Amino acid sequence: MRVFVTGGAGFIGSHYVRELLADRLPGTVGARVTVLDKLTYAGNLANLPDGHPRLAFVHGDICDGELLRELLPGHDLVVHFAAESHVDRSLDSAAAFMTTNVMGTHALLDACRATGVHRVLHVSTDEVYGSVPHGSSTERDLLEPNSPYAASKAASDLVARAHWRSHGLEISLTRCSNNYGPYQFVEKLIPLFITNLLDGKDVPLYGDGHHVREWLHVDDHCRALHLVAVGGRAGETYNIGGGTELTNAELTERLLKLCGAGAERVRQVPDRKAHDERYSVDISKITGELGWEPRVPFPDGLADVVDWYREHRGWWEPLVKDRAEQAAGR
Repeated sequence: MRVFVTGGAGFIGSHYVRELLADRLPGTVGARVTVLDKLTYAGNLANLPDGHPRLAFVHGDICDGELLRELLPGHDLVVHFAAESHVDRSLDSAAAFMTTNVMGTHALLDACRATGVHRVLHVSTDEVYGSVPHGSSTERDLLEPNSPYAASKAASDLVARAHWRSHGLEISLTRCSNNYGPYQFVEKLIPLFITNLLDGKDVPLYGDGHHVREWLHVDDHCRALHLVAVGGRAGETYNIGGGTELTNAELTERLLKLCGAGAERVRQVPDRKAHDERYSVDISKITGELGWEPRVPFPDGLADVVDWYREHRGWWEPLVKDRAEQAAGR
């Protein structure tokens, strides 16, 4: 089996690649993996196993149709992670999100059609549903994105659907809740707060922290992705959620305790523009059709992640330094 993974040096993509190469996903023993990644701020070669004989890494842009047509022939499955994904960055400048997430998805699927690679898994987000005041979003709910990031992902979902309907590509989509785990880039909430606390810094909490998010361990997410990749129906969307809903304030309290810090380390900052109040997804479809359920209990998973960042300063300290230098304009 040959698997083509876009954005495979990022957080979730690299975890999926490591699982493939470790033969931990059903039906993929001995699979060969090609990773295409532009290595922007969130892509990191240190996320991937060094020198693995079944891994080929290509430094390139998902929007490069000519490169895609060179690389894709002979692959059995495409798993599409490549995306700009940080909401705050999209609020400051949305152009890169529209280019990578929308035009990049089009370029990839157009190249798949041209090279005869039919099976594609398109990885999306629950943010396309917008804020959910009560209940949980189902796959048939309207898409009501509120940030430029979410709008670009919603558009990419529709691009994927159109390629399935118009051209017959065997495309399945997934929409996941907030992920956490090792190797997550230091701008995201959990690694940002952990690394700040481990360095003796304050943590910036938006407003009063009442916004609710549903948390999913990256292990559980990648198991679900693979089930959809090999068993999901073409043209269908599958929600993937962890089932643990917490306000950002509640999550902060847990991180403070795990890092041995007090409440005085919390610094309230002005709320984000158009900040969605709550996300929650209904997972009955993937559970009923493919038998998936989350396995990692959130308290255990969160404690393990804190320990991972505590033990892997050599991985995240250069990223924190680079981020600080970029913020200072150097």
